[in-house]
Amino acid sequence: MVDCVVKDWQGKDAGTATLDLKVAKEENASHIVHRALVRQINNGRQGNASSKTRAEVRGGGRKPWRQKGTGRARAGSIRSPLWRGGGVIFGPKPRDYTTKMNRKERRLALRTAFQGCADSIIVVQDFASELSQPKTKDMLAAIDRWGVNTAEKILMVFSERNDNVYRSLRNVPNVRMIDATNLNIYDILHAEHIVVTASALDKIKEVYGE
Repeated sequence: MVDCVVKDWQGKDAGTATLDLKVAKEENASHIVHRALVRQINNGRQGNASSKTRAEVRGGGRKPWRQKGTGRARAGSIRSPLWRGGGVIFGPKPRDYTTKMNRKERRLALRTAFQGCADSIIVVQDFASELSQPKTKDMLAAIDRWGVNTAEKILMVFSERNDNVYRSLRNVPNVRMIDATNLNIYDILHAEHIVVTASALDKIKEVYGE
């Protein structure tokens, strides 16, 4: 169980929130989180890299020169892998990199990673009503008041998308915004700071809590 301080729009303390998720045992935690991370990265690969073998390269049906008497090394095709423009030996072919992992394990890894980043989590009150229109300057000033360095990698977690907030932060290079229901291992581990709204934290506990 972890207690987090909840901050308001002005950066002042406005109470506490409890994060109590079922996590993996300490001896297995790093292993299961690593497996989930590798799975996500592998499943994001297209796997469409392809090269041609000597059988697929065009041309080369005719023997370049006779077998003997020329003083040159014997050659049967200009599409030999030894020749420029020839086929590729053991080159890549389209393949499926999909890695499977049980749903219960994936959710356990996600909970473990999220609660393991408790020191980086900042809970804030829902602030969508504070922005009457998109304003990047105001949004960055609020993030600064919450004690987050805007030059570092920030993950913003919301219970639902708000256009004013989204349009205020979409061009900030170090900020990534996701919904609570779309949490994933890579974004959690990649972020240096995780800013979670109070309603998003409740949804996380509702969706992922067991």
